[in-house]
This record gives sequence, structure tokens and C-alpha cells, in this order.
Amino acid sequence: MKLWHAAVAVVALTGCAVVGTAEDKKMNPLEYKLKDIDGKEFDLAKLKGKVVLFVNVATKCGYTNQYEGMQELFTKFEKDGLVVIGVPANEFGKQEPGTDEEIKTFCTTKYKVSFPMMSKVVVKGEGQIPLYKTLVAATPNKDGKVEQVGWNFEKFLIGRDGKVAGRFKSAVAPNSEELIKAIKAELDKTAPAK
Repeated sequence: MKLWHAAVAVVALTGCAVVGTAEDKKMNPLEYKLKDIDGKEFDLAKLKGKVVLFVNVATKCGYTNQYEGMQELFTKFEKDGLVVIGVPANEFGKQEPGTDEEIKTFCTTKYKVSFPMMSKVVVKGEGQIPLYKTLVAATPNKDGKVEQVGWNFEKFLIGRDGKVAGRFKSAVAPNSEELIKAIKAELDKTAPAK
């Protein structure tokens, strides 16, 4: 209760809202555990020191062909420390209606996906998973406001230091110069000592 009063006092005195505290929100995206597409626990902490690209994906979207570019990125840069993570979600136009098994079959058959795929989750709105709360909170817009994920295939780049290094809208293709430049910049950095 004291923590809440302190947060209210900070807002009242400074006019700035407190995004969260260490007690109620993890601010490092690699501190979470998810379920992979096969239902097994996937501890994101094992990716610390790597560059990670989270992409909320859907199989029935106009951007679905980005799976091909995501796989190309993973194939090209995995040896350098890049991990692409597909995160199926059904919030945008109900374009991911399938089960995890159907999603896996689609991705591996049509796009030969070999990067890690997670179980379908909620990335926006009621039931939003903590990982995505952290990702959007870490990437406010130019006015300092938190913007929720806008559509399928939005991308969040995590640097070797475990911090969000960039956010890319759906229209930014995986093979775009903008995204590749950001990935290379993060791959060129030294991983922090463990």
C-alpha cells in the first residue's frame, strides 16, 4: 500500500505516471517464460547475451509471407547470435484462428520455419501476456506514450544486453535495410559478462 501512495505522490508532484515497479513488472524481456508451440516451457533467460527478434505472427494475414524473410534472417545470422521468435496471436482481424499444432504444421510445411515458435498468446488487450506489456512499455512513441501492438508481424529487437533496442511496424519487412542494419548493430556489440 505504501508503494502505491508513493507512486501517486510522484504523479501528483511531477505530472509523470509511473510505468511500473520492480515488484509488479519485469522490465527485462528475457526474464519471462513462455510455452513453445509444442507446449513445453521456454525460458527466455537462456537467450541472454544473444540478439532476439520477437514477432507476433499470424497465418492468415497479408504479411504472412514475412515468415520467409524471418527464416532467411534466422538462417543468415543465427551463427552470429540472432534468435528469431515467432509469437502467434489472434487479436488482429482474427487472422490466427488455428491451434498450435495447425500453426506449427503451416509454418514448417509452407515456410520451412526452424526458428523457435511459441504457443498462441494474447499480445494486445485483455489477457495480454507480461512479455508484451514489457515490450510496449519499453518502446514509447515520440510523445512518450505507450502504444500497443498495432497489427500482426510487428517486431521488437532485443540487444545482447537484454534491453529493447528497437521496434518495427508490420510493414517493415524482415529483409528491409532498416531492420537488417539494426540487427547488425546489435550483433556487433559485445555480450555483457554473466
